[in-house]
Amino acid sequence: MNPLKSEIRDGMRIDWDVPITMDDGLVLRADLFRPIAEVRYPVILSYGPYGKGLAFQEGYKTSWEIMCRENPDAVSGTTNNYQNWEVVDPEKWVPDGYACLRIDSRGAGRSPGFLCHNASREHRDLYLSIEWAAAQTWCTGKVGMNGISYYGANQWRAAATQPPHLAAICVWEGWTDTYRDGTHHGGIACTFRKNWQEMQVKTVQHGVGERGKKNPITGELVCGPETLSEAELVKNREDMWTELVSREMDGPYYRERSADFSKITVPVLSAANWGGQGLHPRGNFEGFTRVASTQKWLEAHGGSHWAPFYTDYGVQLQKRFFDYFLKGAKNGWDTQPRVQLQIRHPGEKFVLRHENEWPIARTQWTHYYLDPEGMQLTTTAPIASRTLSYDAMGDGLTFQTPPLATPIEITGPSALKLTLSSSTVDADIFAVLRVFDPAGKEVVFQGALDPHTPIGQGWLRASHRKLDPQLSLPYRPYHTHDEKRPLQPEVPVDLDVEIWPTCIVVPAGFRLAVTIRGKDYEWAGAAATLSNMKNPMRGCGPFEHDDETDRPPAIFGDKVTLHSKAGKQPSILLPIIPAR
Repeated sequence: MNPLKSEIRDGMRIDWDVPITMDDGLVLRADLFRPIAEVRYPVILSYGPYGKGLAFQEGYKTSWEIMCRENPDAVSGTTNNYQNWEVVDPEKWVPDGYACLRIDSRGAGRSPGFLCHNASREHRDLYLSIEWAAAQTWCTGKVGMNGISYYGANQWRAAATQPPHLAAICVWEGWTDTYRDGTHHGGIACTFRKNWQEMQVKTVQHGVGERGKKNPITGELVCGPETLSEAELVKNREDMWTELVSREMDGPYYRERSADFSKITVPVLSAANWGGQGLHPRGNFEGFTRVASTQKWLEAHGGSHWAPFYTDYGVQLQKRFFDYFLKGAKNGWDTQPRVQLQIRHPGEKFVLRHENEWPIARTQWTHYYLDPEGMQLTTTAPIASRTLSYDAMGDGLTFQTPPLATPIEITGPSALKLTLSSSTVDADIFAVLRVFDPAGKEVVFQGALDPHTPIGQGWLRASHRKLDPQLSLPYRPYHTHDEKRPLQPEVPVDLDVEIWPTCIVVPAGFRLAVTIRGKDYEWAGAAATLSNMKNPMRGCGPFEHDDETDRPPAIFGDKVTLHSKAGKQPSILLPIIPAR
């Protein structure tokens, strides 16, 4: 490794490849951006696997182009020479008196070691990195963590290790529960992690060397100075997908990689994306409601997964939070309402509104029944007994309201109650909350990654139906995923399906709908693509459930029957928000 290189450029003092030695002797590498004056500054720290030297513009070309086109303020006021995927742009932070520390995680980029995500070794690295930064002559002793996705999710786990000098975290779209939020939706394996490792992680693994990219500023190899063979690279990383698909049930592997809410006591700003169904928003909402911190705030927005973080709106919100907790600025953050929501309307319109809690206290929890007569979604419980069967690999069953007489706002989590039977020993339930305009055309929205997503989704494998009575709430069932209960063919069972939090104001004349099916939702239009995603996106983004090892067609590809009778009608509990 080349000796430490320091330089002053673009109004910053930059140290490249700063060594940070861990307690097992391994040396992580970091880039440090700070003001030119040699005094102490609070630190914004990020730690992750995407290669600190890989330019956003090169590594995530289509995402960058979309952000430039749709969110020009995100790329304004900066040369963009130091833009890196999902972490702060130092040119927007250093002038305000922050030091920005970007660390390549163990086994990634220019940091050697075994590549294994979110495990206890990474927690220890995070703790040691935070305490190392706090002890440096250029740091005030106050360290904050900020970043999107991986750089957000690892903040929950870092905070749970309780580093003495971690002063605040801003988790921008970051999951908390590795099993429930990311790898197994309702117990169904999501193939995102398999493709993620192939497309975004293996490409910047330490040792890719000459086969990889170069840092456009330093000319150094993004993945370190040595070039390892493919066999050596394989030996140096966990086979994530094999580990995940071999563990259908929750257990120690997933608990090690998930947040311990009871140990998180630092100030928290948790920022969720309504359109992130399939990975992050569940974690942001669960994290906000369940962490032990007494100083915690929730924000929820729309738009793409990456752009809002870099926009003026996002940066100003983050800086107000960190200025207060890292600098002691008297900027009014202490009077900031605990919940800040961008209320979503059709046409990608958002209206800012503040609340004091989550879920919203004035929510009118309302049962809408899935009435087989006329396939209606209605607040009146049906009386007649009826069964409806569907092909698990078909379009399923869709229940719609009549055209709404007045607008309805739905903001919060939802819960679906069903009685189902299967022709086999199991069934996967995919629940989709949808909106249709007066002409009958589905209204879809910009998801975090996919530009054509429905308003809400939920999942449950019927054999995973066991509930945790302590953690389950009427509007958010919580499944243990610790015991498999196979079905008896054609014998009905009761199911409670969690539908992730969402937000939409449905205009008068539009229809609200719920679809139950046995496979992923698919939008009727053309698929979308992103350069960092392996497969075209057809409505669920990359968060699909199509692995035949997890979902053998002989079990999950046959017939499913919905049962309805007096006193046990299928229904969805919706969070209706009345006007103030």
